[in-house]
Amino acid sequence: MRSGPAAAACAALLLLALGPTSARAQRTHLLVVTGLGGAPEYSAAFLSQGAALMDVAARQWNVGDSSRIWLAEDAAHAGVTARATREAVAESFLRLSRQVRPGDVLVVALIGHGSGEGAQSRVNLPGVDPTAAEYAGWLAGFARQTVVFVVGASGSGDFAVHLKGPGRVIVTATRTPFERNESRFSAAFVRGLASGDADADKDGRLTVLESYAFAVREVARRYQEERAMLTEHALVSDSTLAARTVYAAPAASADPRVAQLIAELRELEARLDRLKARKGGTPVAEYDRELEALLVAIAEKSAEVRAAGGRP
Repeated sequence: MRSGPAAAACAALLLLALGPTSARAQRTHLLVVTGLGGAPEYSAAFLSQGAALMDVAARQWNVGDSSRIWLAEDAAHAGVTARATREAVAESFLRLSRQVRPGDVLVVALIGHGSGEGAQSRVNLPGVDPTAAEYAGWLAGFARQTVVFVVGASGSGDFAVHLKGPGRVIVTATRTPFERNESRFSAAFVRGLASGDADADKDGRLTVLESYAFAVREVARRYQEERAMLTEHALVSDSTLAARTVYAAPAASADPRVAQLIAELRELEARLDRLKARKGGTPVAEYDRELEALLVAIAEKSAEVRAAGGRP
């Protein structure tokens, strides 16, 4: 088998060819945190976006009531679980960590006004603001899940550095902590999810990369229409994983053969994630050989699933 750069290039091409998969996403869990508005128009906008995300999770992603948590500035607002305090955020992560199973997807959305200060970066909440370092600590309880963490706030770029890790897609509204103007990213991101317009290939399986790309285009369009300089540049930490991760897993097949093939595919994908997690401690040539072999096996198994009438 090839090793070194040639194998890496081959592996990348194979992974892109696989297209989006639910990758063990048996269930989806959602934590939405909408922060302090500081002015009525912002408070209303943040609440509207939070409500839209909760509705999408319930109606489109089939997320159960116990797996949908919304923390907001106004705890009395319809649908809000509790006030968005640091303590409530910590408790919500703990609660979800007790519910998740290996292979589940956890989606976290922080919406509000942010400030970039390295590990001390934060989104403004009532009371003490949790820092990026604290969020990183809370995410430690989700090592066997795919985590999609969206920070829709100004100055949020440093979150990507401090939250990144295996099995995580970190999306930030800005690339750096110095893009401090009002961010329009979260509004566009939520609109793409709620309307379905972010589903670029119209296959009914919305990936994280599709929703990210939609929001980037919409933000750029808004600035262009207003003939204003683009002052925010969004960032996604792992575009390959983002392209594979869907918000809602497809329904299981009623055909036993297809179900078995899909189960075998999920196991191969799990092996791929385990291999990626130990990349730093594996010799390069050995890692490349295993990576290429797994990617070929996944591609072949995906083809078997499609040939049997299923969807990988």
